[in-house]
Amino acid sequence: MEKTIAAISTPNGQGGMGVIRISGEGALETADKIFRSVSGKKVSEMKGYTASFGQITDSGEVIDDAVVLVFRAPHSYTGEDVAEISCHGGMYITKRVLRAVLNNGASPAHAGEFTKRAFLNGKMGLTEAESVMDIISAGGKQSARAALSSLKGRLHDRIDNVREVLLSLAAHLSAWADYPEDEIPEIDNEELMTGLTKCKNELNELLKTYDAGKVMREGVDTVIAGRPNVGKSTLMNLLSGCERSIVTNIPGTTRDIIEETVMLGDVPLRLSDTAGIHSTDDPVESIGVQRAKDRLLSAGLIFAVFDASMPLSEDDLELLELLKNAPAVAVINKSDLESKTDIDFIRSKVSHSVLISAKTGEGADALAAEVGEIVGTSGLDASQGILATERQYSDAASALRSVEEAIDALNMGITYDAVTVVIEDAINSLLELTGERVTEAVVDKVFSHFCVGK
Repeated sequence: MEKTIAAISTPNGQGGMGVIRISGEGALETADKIFRSVSGKKVSEMKGYTASFGQITDSGEVIDDAVVLVFRAPHSYTGEDVAEISCHGGMYITKRVLRAVLNNGASPAHAGEFTKRAFLNGKMGLTEAESVMDIISAGGKQSARAALSSLKGRLHDRIDNVREVLLSLAAHLSAWADYPEDEIPEIDNEELMTGLTKCKNELNELLKTYDAGKVMREGVDTVIAGRPNVGKSTLMNLLSGCERSIVTNIPGTTRDIIEETVMLGDVPLRLSDTAGIHSTDDPVESIGVQRAKDRLLSAGLIFAVFDASMPLSEDDLELLELLKNAPAVAVINKSDLESKTDIDFIRSKVSHSVLISAKTGEGADALAAEVGEIVGTSGLDASQGILATERQYSDAASALRSVEEAIDALNMGITYDAVTVVIEDAINSLLELTGERVTEAVVDKVFSHFCVGK
């Protein structure tokens, strides 16, 4: 019998309500030991999906008023009997109620243990389980849509579609090889190649979603660079929605790196405003300039800012040289002023560019669109199911390699037995991806990244 577990399922801190979740065969009996309803009815006597109001007590002491919700197995999140105690929010009260629960027979839940039990009890697949934490941590609309689509099984469905084609091919090959005396239709090489090619294309498309999905979840390290007084700090403040960087007409105001995380469209940017790149004899300022140049080498994205109202300077040309082969957007700022810079020359050096007025905000939407193009989120339909973890990516890539081996084997005229073996390898990789054939070590690793209480 699985032990009864309990944990606080709401964030630490003050709030209107705190929730303590109890799950397991003894969950309702544990709740009975500390909860006294105003109606006198026991928690263990309540029907599923019903609630009761009363008081939480421990060793005769009243702790708080509370509402207890009951979910009966198997119709609960974990597939077990579940009692959820809703009490007043606040660190002391919620922890005191949890202590009462633990004092009366429950064990502390480990990270992700409730969702792990849901997976083990067949309430959701492994890809759906992994999406739970993505929903909790979603920082934007697209990342939330992607996580929700996975929770609803869209990714599982895409994997199933590929697997069903492979299973059909493997079954036909095996039957034809094992029962030659039966009237099994002969293998059609062209049909076999068509099916494998279809699977290859679908897996390729699925793998392409990983990088864009990772960007939506984790964001991009983005550096704002440019010579002094081109409007880098004003751009930083525009994107931050507040006065994060000091803005003056004095060149060299920003001497160190200022950082902020912002949302631009559907992409989280870990934004860094750097010192202006220029020649200087000031030893302190030169340190800031060198740090700015160093950050360009490691940045996932660069906003290279140029002043549209001024001709290109030697410092501007140096920056353009530093941008070679870098993921960058040329942000041609001060579009509200008369243009005096060589916009065509900038665009010949940087493939992505946008005219913007960081002062008025004009052009911010165009900047968001350019960023989407660079990081690959612009054409992504997050609702169709995307790869969300390195584990999923690795399994999908393994399946693709096996499918490509099968195609190569067919082209080289290798026996169907060998083709069947690599097709079965692809199927096994997809079963591992969805969790239908997965080791206990992998399951433990997946849920170790969850928060306690979920």
